[in-house]
Parts: sequence; structure tokens; C-alpha cells
Amino acid sequence: MQYESACDFVMSKLRAELPSYLTYHNAEHTDYVIASAVHIAELEHVAGDDLLILKTAALFHDAGYLKDYKDHEELSCAMATKHLPDFEYSPEQIDRVCAMIRATKMPQAPQDHLSKILCDADLYYLGTNHYLDSAHRLYKELKKTGQAKAKAEWQLKQVEFLKGHQYFIKKVSDEQKAGKEKNIVHVQKQIEATIHHQKNTLSMMIEDAFLILFGVILSSFAINFFLLPNQLIDGGVTGIYLLIQGTRHVSSLLIIPLNIPLVILSYFSVNKRFAVLTFISIALLGACMYFFHLFHIPDFSGDKLLMSIFGGVFLGMGIGFVMRAGAALDGIEVLALYTLKKTSFTITEIILGINIIIFSIAAYVFSIETALYSILTYFAATRTIDYVVEGIQAYTGVTIISGKSEIIKYQLVNELGRGITIYKGERGFLPGKFEISEDCDIIFTVVTRLELRRLKNVVHAADPKAFVFANTIKEASGGILRRKHEH
Repeated sequence: MQYESACDFVMSKLRAELPSYLTYHNAEHTDYVIASAVHIAELEHVAGDDLLILKTAALFHDAGYLKDYKDHEELSCAMATKHLPDFEYSPEQIDRVCAMIRATKMPQAPQDHLSKILCDADLYYLGTNHYLDSAHRLYKELKKTGQAKAKAEWQLKQVEFLKGHQYFIKKVSDEQKAGKEKNIVHVQKQIEATIHHQKNTLSMMIEDAFLILFGVILSSFAINFFLLPNQLIDGGVTGIYLLIQGTRHVSSLLIIPLNIPLVILSYFSVNKRFAVLTFISIALLGACMYFFHLFHIPDFSGDKLLMSIFGGVFLGMGIGFVMRAGAALDGIEVLALYTLKKTSFTITEIILGINIIIFSIAAYVFSIETALYSILTYFAATRTIDYVVEGIQAYTGVTIISGKSEIIKYQLVNELGRGITIYKGERGFLPGKFEISEDCDIIFTVVTRLELRRLKNVVHAADPKAFVFANTIKEASGGILRRKHEH
């Protein structure tokens, strides 16, 4: 076996003929895999002809990229079969080389010791200090070939791959364990940095500023011209302010110091960004209410039923827009979130308890009638917040069970353009036919409210007897920003 001559031949072709967009699968990568294979071979005491076979397989394992990006392992085997006889490799030796090359195809499936060494050498960089550089070059290559898109998505896949990957050679696994764990931490930090950067782009900041300003104006409009003139009370800190205002005629700016303790609490219980945006929103609300008060614009007083409903609607719209910017106009939920950690009550129960006290005080100070109208205002505001925050973007999870699942899957993906998840299950077990059942695919997908009717039509056209049920998607965690607002 004339390995050195074969190496000169292959490496010269890789350096001269590989496309420039191959920033990862290039001649330098092949050199690295050969060196890594030699290192692992020394750990495993592999020498002689076996070492030459291993090095030859490492040399040819990515040579197929000279022909095409797809199925490069088979193309690499074809090149090895064509050229290795010129360097005095026997058919048996060439078969061994090809078997090792095929083992490197993802997911790796080595069948013998040398193949395991080559597979580990191919991914040896996962536990090294230059992993981040190699991963970046691989991402650039995959993005150029259309196999990778968003950076954050790629990084998430890398974390998943690193956590799931196992080296086949125990000595390599032990050697690289600490390095892999360190690299997982590095990538996770990159993900956080990428998400943080995306959330703080100029366009996002402008959009958030517009939502906060618009929400503040709507809320102050509702409070000044609907709630205060009709002695209507809302829930939360805003309700406490309205109670005080209705009896003592204090400054509109009082709403700011009332919320400051809860803003400070949110800094520690939620995050810094939320606390800062919430303080800015509340300060703007106080200033805007004060501004409206200075101009003595005629208020809307009259039919309390109309005032309570429309006051709640405008207030809910304002609060909802501020929530969409990642802030709040009322610190009561921060208190509820903090109390949740100290008690067994849910956030909804805590907020309900606080608001019962506020409305009870309103009934005592003003009248039972006013308190009841105030509850109607609170309900209108809460329902409006739900629509503004979720709106037409509210997502619905749909589960479909059908004997014609293949047709439905094709329609959902290719006609509706939705991603789907398949669960394996059994259908049947009907009354009187309990013993009859068959395996089936249970289809799950997520659509918006506006797409739900179209999805049902597509499923009905494919299988009128399909069992379809839907449920609104709710956040299981995530604090108070994207969760359905209890107000």
C-alpha cells in the first residue's frame, strides 16, 4: 500500500478542486481527521496495515465532495474504488476502506473497531477548544447550501447534538467529556446572546416604544374620560388609585409612587428589562393623565352601563398594547407572582382576592351599584386584553385521528404549509367491537384562529369521519409577559 503517494494525490485534488463555499468540509478538515485518527490509533494500539487502512479511509472519507454535496459517502467510496488500485491496494483492503467511509454517514453506524475510530476522529473536534470555530465554519457552509437558516435555530440544534452524541471509543469519550460539556455551555451562552440581540434590534425597540405610547394614551383616555367622571373602579393598583382619587381628588401623578414598590419587586422576580419598561410605562401613564387633566377636555358621563363597558374596552386595549411590548401598566401581577412563591394559591386566586377587597371598598365608599358597574368595567377590560394580546395570532392546537392519515398529512404540509407532529397510537375499541383496533398515526399541528376553519375543511374533504378536536395553546411557564393576562 503506497499511502503517501495516495495522500499526495487526494490532498492536491482537495486543495485545488473543492468549491470555495465548503468552509468546513475542505482539505484542512481532512488533514485534521487524519491526525485525529492517528492519535486515537495510538491510544488503541493500532499499527501496521490496520493503521494504513485507517489513514486511507480518513483520507478519502470526504473526497466525494469533489463530485457532489449529496451522498458524498458513496461518491467517496467510488473514488477510493477507482484510484486505490493505482497505489497497490487490494480489493479486500478497498472494501474495508469503503465500509469505514460509509460508517461515517450520519447517524454514524460503525460495525468494527477501525470504523469506530474513524467515526470518532471525524467528530473529534466536538470536545476541543476550536469547536466554536469549526461549528461556525460548518454553519456558513450549510447556510450556503440551504441546509441551515436562522442562527439561533442552528445553535439549538448544536446543543441538542452535543448532548446526544457519544464517542464509540471509551478513551476518547473520557478524554473529550470535559471539553464537550464546556462547549455546550459556550453554545448556550451564544443562544442567549443571539436572542438578546434579536430582541434589542432598532426595529423591535421602535415597535415596542410605539406600542407603549399608544397603550398609555388609550389607558389614560379611558381613566380620565370614562372611569373617573362616573366613579368607576378598575382592579389592581389602578383601582386603588381610582378609589383614592374618588374621595380626595389627588394628583394624577400619584399612580407612579403607588406602583414603584411593585416595579422594584419585578426587577428581582421577573427581569431588569421588564422592570425598566414597566416603570417607563407607568411614568408615561401618570404624565399623560396629568396632561389630559390640564386641558379640561369634556368627559363622558351619562349612562353608566355604556361608560363601564366602553371604559373597560379602552382601558383593556391600552393595557394589552403595553403588554405586547413586554411591560405592564399595573404592578398587581408582580405582587401576585411574588406571593405565589410564598403560598399555595395560584396567581388568578391571588389577584381575585385583591380585587374583591378593592371592589368591596368601592361598594362601601360609593355604592353597591357603582361597585357592580366597576366589576363590569373590570370584566370588559380583561376580555379586551385577551383579544389584544392574543388576537388573531392566538394559536390553536389541533389533534386529528383518521384512517386516512397519509392523505391528511400531505394536505396539511403541502396545502396549508403547516408543520406536523405524529404520535403512534391505536384506533377502534368501539362499543360492541372492543376487541377490534388498528395502529394509526395521530396528527398534531398548530394553526391560528383564522386557519382553523380551512384546516377542518381540508380534513373533512379527505375523511368526513375523521375525529378532530382543538384546544387553545396556553403558555405553561414564562411569567406574566406572554401569559393570558388576568389584569
